[in-house]
Amino acid sequence: MARVDLTVRGAGIFGLSVAWEAARRGACVRVIEAVGVGAGSSGGVVGALSPHVPESWNGKKAFQLDSLLMAADWWGAVEAASGLVSGYGRVGRLQPLADAAAVELARARGVSAEGLWRGEAVWRVVPATGLAWEPFSPSGWLVEDTLSARVQPRMACAALVVAIEGAGGEVVVGEAEEVGPVVWATGLAGLASLGLDLGRVVGGGVKGQAILLRYPAEELPQLFVDGLHVVPHVDGTVAVGSTSEAVWDHLGVDRQVEDLHARAVAALPVLAGAEVVERWAGVRPRAKSRAPLLGAWPGRAGHFVANGGFKIGFGMAPKVAEVMVDLVLEGRDLIPEGFRI
Repeated sequence: MARVDLTVRGAGIFGLSVAWEAARRGACVRVIEAVGVGAGSSGGVVGALSPHVPESWNGKKAFQLDSLLMAADWWGAVEAASGLVSGYGRVGRLQPLADAAAVELARARGVSAEGLWRGEAVWRVVPATGLAWEPFSPSGWLVEDTLSARVQPRMACAALVVAIEGAGGEVVVGEAEEVGPVVWATGLAGLASLGLDLGRVVGGGVKGQAILLRYPAEELPQLFVDGLHVVPHVDGTVAVGSTSEAVWDHLGVDRQVEDLHARAVAALPVLAGAEVVERWAGVRPRAKSRAPLLGAWPGRAGHFVANGGFKIGFGMAPKVAEVMVDLVLEGRDLIPEGFRI
């Protein structure tokens, strides 16, 4: 590279997104990754981009809404620059409603969504139809939202790498010199380093397990049923996830992933007999606040943090990238108060 304007540590979804956003604004970017692209939780299989419930509105929910509404154009630009498919699709989502009280609450939320979602998407109660790709609903009604989307995590990360390189940047696996400001997007290890530097716990890891099945449902909506995300991908697979384990004794898959499989088949019988493509386990970085940690690294001039994307990292990524590049390269601090370190 003729020059480097910005260094990003970490090639998970936050690191690659920040690097791409900087690159498409004309910066020369170096990404340094210790293990491999998507080596942490960003290399998972689920990829659900799901909104918060449209009630009890706050800054975190508003930030996520902005990011979800940016996503189609943002991922479209990544695909155009890379020539690769990210797996992005705003396919919507269906959720069963247990009883009359749940139906009433869902309708009230739909009214809230009319204003909070600014007319860009809807949350509505619709009658169950009994179609095969539809969870059984005891009440006979479902919530349908048109904001939920999905990406295929590995495809998305691969497309970002090619887009960054096409814009004159580089992604280095191993070690390389840091030049310019440094954004630390190093997941679980980064939370530990930040906490050690600040002398307090800022977050930790939560293990998750998921399963990937072979079933063609590419353009069908994702489902949220029995606490599970059931996410159809563009490659003819369906992801089911995930567990949330604060305590674990090993990092691999165990019987809990088989329980996910059984629950998915019970909720959606068309998945019975679908080939199991992969069983996945990983540890996701979660900040104590449960919101992303964004901003300047206290006491380390020229160093910044983008971390803690626990469960919503892919959905938050376009907006996280925007505000981080605004701060690091342009000196404009638009980070929500609740996300600050």
